[in-house]
Amino acid sequence: MSIIIKDLTKIYGPQKAVDQLSFEVKPGEIVGFLGPNGAGKSTTMKIATGYLHPTSGTVEVAGYDVTRHSMEVRQQLGYLPEHNPLYLDMYVKEFLRFIGELYGLKGEVLTHRVKDVIEQVGLGLEQHKRIVQLSKGYRQRVGLAQALVHNPPVLILDEPTTGLDPNQLVEIRSVIKSIGQEKTVLFSTHIMQEVEAICDRAVILKRGKLVANDTIQALTQTGKSLETLFRELTV
Repeated sequence: MSIIIKDLTKIYGPQKAVDQLSFEVKPGEIVGFLGPNGAGKSTTMKIATGYLHPTSGTVEVAGYDVTRHSMEVRQQLGYLPEHNPLYLDMYVKEFLRFIGELYGLKGEVLTHRVKDVIEQVGLGLEQHKRIVQLSKGYRQRVGLAQALVHNPPVLILDEPTTGLDPNQLVEIRSVIKSIGQEKTVLFSTHIMQEVEAICDRAVILKRGKLVANDTIQALTQTGKSLETLFRELTV
Protein backbone atom coordinates (compact mmCIF):
# COMPACT_ATOMS: atom_id res chain seq x y z
CA MET A 1 0.00 0.00 0.00
CA SER A 2 2.24 2.76 -1.29
CA ILE A 3 2.09 6.43 -2.26
CA ILE A 4 3.28 7.07 -5.82
CA ILE A 5 3.65 10.67 -6.99
CA LYS A 6 4.57 11.18 -10.65
CA ASP A 7 5.24 14.46 -12.47
CA LEU A 8 2.95 16.31 -10.05
CA THR A 9 2.38 20.01 -10.77
CA LYS A 10 0.07 22.48 -9.05
CA ILE A 11 -0.21 26.05 -10.34
CA TYR A 12 -1.90 28.95 -8.54
CA GLY A 13 -2.09 31.87 -10.97
CA PRO A 14 1.52 32.77 -11.85
CA GLN A 15 3.00 30.54 -9.14
CA LYS A 16 4.01 26.87 -9.40
CA ALA A 17 3.46 25.57 -5.88
CA VAL A 18 4.54 22.08 -6.98
CA ASP A 19 6.74 21.60 -10.03
CA GLN A 20 7.09 18.20 -11.79
CA LEU A 21 7.42 16.35 -8.48
CA SER A 22 8.00 12.58 -8.47
CA PHE A 23 8.75 10.20 -5.59
CA GLU A 24 7.37 7.07 -3.90
CA VAL A 25 6.72 6.00 -0.33
CA LYS A 26 6.80 2.22 0.01
CA PRO A 27 4.84 -0.01 2.43
CA GLY A 28 6.39 -0.17 5.87
CA GLU A 29 8.43 2.96 5.20
CA ILE A 30 8.44 6.24 7.15
CA VAL A 31 9.44 9.17 4.95
CA GLY A 32 10.15 12.66 6.25
CA PHE A 33 8.79 15.32 3.90
CA LEU A 34 10.96 18.41 4.29
CA GLY A 35 11.25 21.91 2.93
CA PRO A 36 11.06 25.54 4.05
CA ASN A 37 7.69 27.25 4.33
CA GLY A 38 6.18 27.65 0.87
CA ALA A 39 8.13 24.73 -0.62
CA GLY A 40 4.95 22.86 -1.62
CA LYS A 41 4.73 20.22 1.12
CA SER A 42 1.20 20.95 2.33
CA THR A 43 -0.06 21.40 -1.25
CA THR A 44 1.35 17.99 -2.19
CA MET A 45 -0.25 16.40 0.87
CA LYS A 46 -3.61 18.02 0.14
CA ILE A 47 -3.51 16.64 -3.41
CA ALA A 48 -2.55 13.18 -2.12
CA THR A 49 -5.52 13.20 0.25
CA GLY A 50 -8.02 14.41 -2.34
CA TYR A 51 -8.54 17.91 -0.97
CA LEU A 52 -6.98 19.60 -4.01
CA HIS A 53 -6.87 18.67 -7.68
CA PRO A 54 -3.49 18.68 -9.42
CA THR A 55 -2.86 20.88 -12.43
CA SER A 56 -1.08 17.92 -14.02
CA GLY A 57 0.60 14.68 -13.02
CA THR A 58 -0.75 11.82 -10.93
CA VAL A 59 -0.86 10.60 -7.35
CA GLU A 60 -1.73 7.02 -6.40
CA VAL A 61 -2.52 5.98 -2.84
CA ALA A 62 -2.83 2.26 -2.12
CA GLY A 63 -3.28 1.60 -5.84
CA TYR A 64 -6.02 4.21 -6.36
CA ASP A 65 -5.66 7.39 -8.41
CA VAL A 66 -6.64 10.29 -6.15
CA THR A 67 -8.42 12.18 -8.92
CA ARG A 68 -10.49 9.30 -10.30
CA HIS A 69 -11.03 7.30 -7.10
CA SER A 70 -11.17 9.93 -4.36
CA MET A 71 -13.54 8.04 -2.02
CA GLU A 72 -11.53 4.83 -2.24
CA VAL A 73 -8.36 6.78 -1.44
CA ARG A 74 -9.94 8.32 1.64
CA GLN A 75 -10.88 4.89 2.96
CA GLN A 76 -7.27 3.79 2.63
CA LEU A 77 -5.56 6.67 4.39
CA GLY A 78 -5.49 8.62 7.60
CA TYR A 79 -4.75 12.34 7.39
CA LEU A 80 -3.68 14.83 10.02
CA PRO A 81 -3.60 18.29 8.37
CA GLU A 82 -1.33 21.11 9.45
CA HIS A 83 -4.23 23.02 11.04
CA ASN A 84 -5.83 20.26 13.05
CA PRO A 85 -9.64 20.66 12.63
CA LEU A 86 -11.57 19.39 15.65
CA TYR A 87 -15.10 19.75 16.99
CA LEU A 88 -14.15 21.50 20.22
CA ASP A 89 -17.51 21.03 21.95
CA MET A 90 -17.37 17.24 21.61
CA TYR A 91 -15.82 14.91 24.15
CA VAL A 92 -12.65 13.11 23.03
CA LYS A 93 -14.17 9.62 23.03
CA GLU A 94 -17.40 10.88 21.44
CA PHE A 95 -15.44 12.60 18.68
CA LEU A 96 -13.40 9.49 17.88
CA ARG A 97 -16.55 7.37 17.73
CA PHE A 98 -18.08 9.95 15.39
CA ILE A 99 -15.06 9.79 13.07
CA GLY A 100 -15.10 6.00 13.18
CA GLU A 101 -18.77 5.97 12.18
CA LEU A 102 -17.98 8.21 9.21
CA TYR A 103 -15.64 5.47 8.02
CA GLY A 104 -18.36 2.85 8.44
CA LEU A 105 -17.22 1.30 11.72
CA LYS A 106 -19.99 -0.08 13.92
CA GLY A 107 -20.67 -2.00 17.12
CA GLU A 108 -17.83 -3.84 18.81
CA VAL A 109 -15.40 -3.09 16.00
CA LEU A 110 -15.91 0.64 16.54
CA THR A 111 -15.68 0.31 20.33
CA HIS A 112 -12.43 -1.65 20.13
CA ARG A 113 -10.82 0.70 17.59
CA VAL A 114 -11.64 3.79 19.68
CA LYS A 115 -10.27 2.09 22.79
CA ASP A 116 -7.11 1.03 20.94
CA VAL A 117 -6.27 4.45 19.50
CA ILE A 118 -6.96 6.20 22.81
CA GLU A 119 -4.41 3.90 24.42
CA GLN A 120 -2.02 4.14 21.46
CA VAL A 121 -1.70 7.93 21.52
CA GLY A 122 -1.94 8.35 25.30
CA LEU A 123 -5.39 9.90 25.71
CA GLY A 124 -6.65 7.62 28.48
CA LEU A 125 -6.89 10.33 31.13
CA GLU A 126 -8.36 12.84 28.69
CA GLN A 127 -10.97 10.71 26.89
CA HIS A 128 -13.93 12.00 28.91
CA LYS A 129 -12.99 15.68 28.58
CA ARG A 130 -14.30 18.13 26.02
CA ILE A 131 -11.72 18.84 23.35
CA VAL A 132 -11.93 22.57 24.12
CA GLN A 133 -10.48 21.80 27.58
CA LEU A 134 -7.35 20.18 26.17
CA SER A 135 -3.92 21.73 25.70
CA LYS A 136 -2.58 22.14 22.17
CA GLY A 137 -0.42 19.07 22.64
CA TYR A 138 -3.36 16.88 23.60
CA ARG A 139 -5.41 18.27 20.73
CA GLN A 140 -2.62 17.08 18.42
CA ARG A 141 -2.99 13.63 19.98
CA VAL A 142 -6.71 13.70 19.23
CA GLY A 143 -5.90 14.64 15.63
CA LEU A 144 -3.49 11.72 15.35
CA ALA A 145 -6.06 9.38 16.90
CA GLN A 146 -8.73 10.37 14.37
CA ALA A 147 -6.26 9.64 11.56
CA LEU A 148 -5.71 6.15 12.99
CA VAL A 149 -9.20 5.17 14.13
CA HIS A 150 -10.20 3.30 10.95
CA ASN A 151 -6.82 1.51 10.89
CA PRO A 152 -5.75 2.77 7.43
CA PRO A 153 -2.71 1.27 5.65
CA VAL A 154 -1.44 4.75 4.65
CA LEU A 155 -0.86 7.79 6.88
CA ILE A 156 -0.20 11.36 5.79
CA LEU A 157 0.74 13.61 8.70
CA ASP A 158 1.39 17.32 8.27
CA GLU A 159 3.56 18.46 11.19
CA PRO A 160 2.05 16.01 13.70
CA THR A 161 4.28 17.06 16.62
CA THR A 162 3.40 20.78 16.54
CA GLY A 163 2.75 22.10 20.04
CA LEU A 164 4.02 19.09 21.95
CA ASP A 165 6.24 19.45 25.00
CA PRO A 166 9.52 17.45 25.15
CA ASN A 167 7.95 14.46 26.92
CA GLN A 168 5.02 14.36 24.50
CA LEU A 169 7.45 14.61 21.57
CA VAL A 170 9.19 11.43 22.66
CA GLU A 171 5.88 9.61 23.11
CA ILE A 172 4.37 10.62 19.76
CA ARG A 173 7.60 9.91 17.89
CA SER A 174 7.51 6.45 19.43
CA VAL A 175 3.90 5.99 18.26
CA ILE A 176 4.77 7.05 14.69
CA LYS A 177 7.82 4.78 14.61
CA SER A 178 5.74 1.87 15.89
CA ILE A 179 2.87 2.27 13.42
CA GLY A 180 5.38 2.80 10.61
CA GLN A 181 6.41 -0.84 10.88
CA GLU A 182 3.14 -1.91 9.30
CA LYS A 183 1.91 1.20 7.49
CA THR A 184 3.09 3.61 4.82
CA VAL A 185 3.83 6.94 6.52
CA LEU A 186 4.58 10.33 4.93
CA PHE A 187 4.95 13.19 7.35
CA SER A 188 6.25 16.72 7.23
CA THR A 189 8.20 18.42 9.97
CA HIS A 190 10.69 21.24 10.53
CA ILE A 191 12.54 19.25 13.21
CA MET A 192 15.54 17.55 11.62
CA GLN A 193 16.35 15.52 14.75
CA GLU A 194 12.87 14.06 14.47
CA VAL A 195 13.55 12.87 10.94
CA GLU A 196 16.90 11.37 11.92
CA ALA A 197 15.26 9.59 14.86
CA ILE A 198 12.32 7.90 13.16
CA CYS A 199 12.54 8.13 9.36
CA ASP A 200 13.92 5.63 6.87
CA ARG A 201 14.22 8.27 4.16
CA ALA A 202 13.85 11.99 3.55
CA VAL A 203 12.35 13.86 0.61
CA ILE A 204 13.39 17.53 0.43
CA LEU A 205 11.64 20.23 -1.61
CA LYS A 206 12.67 23.72 -2.61
CA ARG A 207 10.15 25.99 -4.36
CA GLY A 208 8.05 23.02 -5.41
CA LYS A 209 10.96 21.04 -6.87
CA LEU A 210 12.59 17.87 -5.56
CA VAL A 211 16.17 18.55 -4.41
CA ALA A 212 16.89 15.35 -2.43
CA ASN A 213 15.36 11.89 -2.05
CA ASP A 214 17.45 9.30 -0.23
CA THR A 215 17.91 7.31 2.96
CA ILE A 216 18.95 9.19 6.08
CA GLN A 217 22.17 7.18 6.13
CA ALA A 218 23.03 8.14 2.55
CA LEU A 219 22.18 11.81 3.08
CA THR A 220 24.43 12.07 6.14
CA GLN A 221 27.30 9.81 5.04
CA THR A 222 29.49 12.81 4.19
CA GLY A 223 29.57 13.66 7.89
CA LYS A 224 27.17 16.57 7.57
CA SER A 225 24.11 16.61 9.77
CA LEU A 226 20.72 16.48 8.10
CA GLU A 227 20.09 20.03 9.33
CA THR A 228 23.26 21.31 7.67
CA LEU A 229 22.45 19.51 4.42
CA PHE A 230 18.90 20.86 4.52
CA ARG A 231 20.14 24.44 4.83
CA GLU A 232 22.59 24.00 1.97
CA LEU A 233 19.92 22.53 -0.34
CA THR A 234 17.14 25.00 0.42
CA VAL A 235 18.88 28.39 0.73
